[in-house]
Amino acid sequence: MAQYSRIEVANVMKETGMVPLFYHPDIELGKKVLKACYDGGARLMEFTSRGDFAFEIFGELNKYAIAELPGMILGVGSITDAGAASLYMQLGANFIVTPSLREDIAIACNRRKVLWSPGCGSLTEINRAEELGCEIVKLFPGSTYGPGFVKAIKGPQPWTSVMPTGGVSTETSNLKGWFEAGVTCVGMGSQLISKDVLANKDYKGLEKAVREALETIKTVRK
Repeated sequence: MAQYSRIEVANVMKETGMVPLFYHPDIELGKKVLKACYDGGARLMEFTSRGDFAFEIFGELNKYAIAELPGMILGVGSITDAGAASLYMQLGANFIVTPSLREDIAIACNRRKVLWSPGCGSLTEINRAEELGCEIVKLFPGSTYGPGFVKAIKGPQPWTSVMPTGGVSTETSNLKGWFEAGVTCVGMGSQLISKDVLANKDYKGLEKAVREALETIKTVRK
């Protein structure tokens, strides 16, 4: 069962401005990545469900977060059907992120008051997601649309909260472009938790990168 309500999760997304994305089949490595992000100031992590038995890995990581990392909110991404969403919510997922808009997932999550963030690529999809109770829409892939798309939709719909994923980097110019366009937060995967970091087990470097990214976000929001 989720430890945090969807409103609590949405608020932390808005406050911190960043959701790191990560998947690896090694549980112990995953714990170290999770702790490095936590020590760097991140309070959210999206575990991308992309491998065999990924739900077993998530279960262990979530138990670790609950026991050792107070205030760390773990959710799951790359969810494509209501069955998978329900399975992860049984394991305590605090939010569900999907690559596309799926109404069956919306219904499953809304029943449990768990935040869900669907991947949307048009104003019509965004409007439908909001009609279904979505708090924060995932713009995916962000690199295809860019900050200009966000700025355009925020004009007629200033209430819409957007989280671009894909095409977001730690560079100041990139983050400034997104936040000046009006995004609520950003999802960041390999640009933050890179293959080199994982291969070299550079957890201190990851902690530093997370801290610097969060500081940059604070600065560009002012």
